[in-house]
Amino acid sequence: MCLTPTGAGSLEGSFQVNAIDLTSGQNVWLILFAIAQILYALTFLVDFYLFSRPVNLVSATTAPPDEASPPILMFYPVLHELEETMRTTFTALARMDYPKDRWRVVAIPNADDRETIASLERLRSEFGFLSIMEVPPTSDATWDVVWKAWDQNPRAYWWRRGPHAQNRDLPPKKTRQLIYALYRVLDETPQGEDFLIDYIDADSCPPPDHFRAGAAGMLKYDVLQAENVAGNLNASLAASWHAFDHMAWDGRKYRHLSADGKHPYWVLGKGVFFRASDLQALGGFHPWLAIEDPEVGMRFWAAGKRLGVIEEPLIEETPLTFGRGITQRKRWVCGFFQSLGRPLDELDFTPVQKMKAWTNFLPCASLWVNALGFPTGVWALTLGFHNAAIPAWLFWLSLINVTLLILTLIGLYVSTWKRTALVLDKTSDRLIYMLKVNPLFLMIWWVVWLIPLWLGFWMFMRDGGLVWERTEKINANEALIRSERRGQASIVSGS
Repeated sequence: MCLTPTGAGSLEGSFQVNAIDLTSGQNVWLILFAIAQILYALTFLVDFYLFSRPVNLVSATTAPPDEASPPILMFYPVLHELEETMRTTFTALARMDYPKDRWRVVAIPNADDRETIASLERLRSEFGFLSIMEVPPTSDATWDVVWKAWDQNPRAYWWRRGPHAQNRDLPPKKTRQLIYALYRVLDETPQGEDFLIDYIDADSCPPPDHFRAGAAGMLKYDVLQAENVAGNLNASLAASWHAFDHMAWDGRKYRHLSADGKHPYWVLGKGVFFRASDLQALGGFHPWLAIEDPEVGMRFWAAGKRLGVIEEPLIEETPLTFGRGITQRKRWVCGFFQSLGRPLDELDFTPVQKMKAWTNFLPCASLWVNALGFPTGVWALTLGFHNAAIPAWLFWLSLINVTLLILTLIGLYVSTWKRTALVLDKTSDRLIYMLKVNPLFLMIWWVVWLIPLWLGFWMFMRDGGLVWERTEKINANEALIRSERRGQASIVSGS
């Protein structure tokens, strides 16, 4: 900034170029600039808090021996999926390093999704670990096991109170499929037998030691969440920017939610392990939210269940277009708002606990500040050409914010560079990705985030997001998963 100090050492002093008097219009810009800088400072305080939380990582090296390995059931909810996308996921699962008699995969398509079911039946002949459970309409008598379980469980609060109490017409989405599969399997399991539940999305490709990490983590923790990384980093500019969200959150900041059990956590909606008995005791999944991830995690935390983070990531694909990415992110935003409202009251969160829960969303929600900060920042940089002045305290605050932003980006880019090695072999490909997420492009992307933030908030206000708006999968990671290097990628820490 082309500013020189006056009244040095005094908060009442100002940094002046030529004149002290401001016009009415300049006063408005100055006030907006001050608001933006204060909000930026608050977002950095949230980051400081989150990064100060300890990390509880899990390694597959501490897994129990084969004979003591717990049985694992993986649910695979699907809707109108490409057969080749599912084959790529099953190819990854076929490499699983875990006793073959102690795990299986149950695909849970809707009963009227005949094309997907036909694809699954063909795939079942290739992959012996796969079985299929069709999910019928909630009017079907096989759903009675769900209604009976919820009648007997006071923790299924959505069934007992609120606008959807006793409503059996559950919205047609992933959560409904998980609910049906969970209670049907529990009903068929001999009393006293327990097992681990894991679930993934159609395009999720776990590493070979995923189940071993789950078995190891459950020796110490109650909930486990694997980190994620996109495999199609360079497929398009939109895919690169979408993937950076996972670099910044799933692969860097999320792990701090484990926090020795001292912070309310979310799960990420795939690659998450629960004990079946624990999930049953807490009422399963809440069906009336756009996404189940935040609420079920906070419900486990409120029950005293600790989170461990599996560092070896699942590979997924990100949308190739900005339109599809916005559709995906607006659902996330809607679900975040829904989970941070009435559920926190139902779970008896204290005001301090609610504030901590909101810090999980603030890094995303605060992206709107850029829409205010960018234009006022440009105005501040041009002060020298308009004979304007800026208070000393505001100058120093903006200077601190710029410094913190630079340090934050350095840390984020170092972590991102390391994590690109998980899915990209060539240094040139890694450099191309880093160029696609340069600081200028990131600033643009963070402004674009205003669209899903607004749409998601509007959905929340209208109680939306209850129908599955699926993110289209295109089998983007087939070549990566079929290559031998995938099973040999070394994990990189990005704390």
